[in-house]
Amino acid sequence: MKLLFPFAPAMLIAGRIGLASLFLLGGINKILNYAATLDNMRGVGLEPAGVLLPLVIALELGAGCLIAIGRWMAPLAALALAGFTLAANLAFHDFWTMEGDRAALELSLFFKNISIAGALLFLAGALSKEASE
Repeated sequence: MKLLFPFAPAMLIAGRIGLASLFLLGGINKILNYAATLDNMRGVGLEPAGVLLPLVIALELGAGCLIAIGRWMAPLAALALAGFTLAANLAFHDFWTMEGDRAALELSLFFKNISIAGALLFLAGALSKEASE
């Protein structure tokens, strides 16, 4: 492990940027495909989608930037995105209501998002520890 230690700061920065990119690109995609995203949200019963979508975009872009930068409020941003990811997971990847290949795909997406939420929680803890030292 001592071999990796000199690279730890760079790895942490690269990891933050990589994790944040998921949400930054997601927010941009929602802006570029606004009507389709509204229809998708309404299709799973998320109402009022017209109010929720701008909030989701603001969360993804704002919290994504805070995580990428890794400073002020980044642990809170990571916690907020973990909660958002888990909530969206339940709304959009309900594999338990499906069968066959579709259920298998949604199960895989569901647990991918569980992993992302876990990474966000890990990041929140690491950044909080770093800030307290």
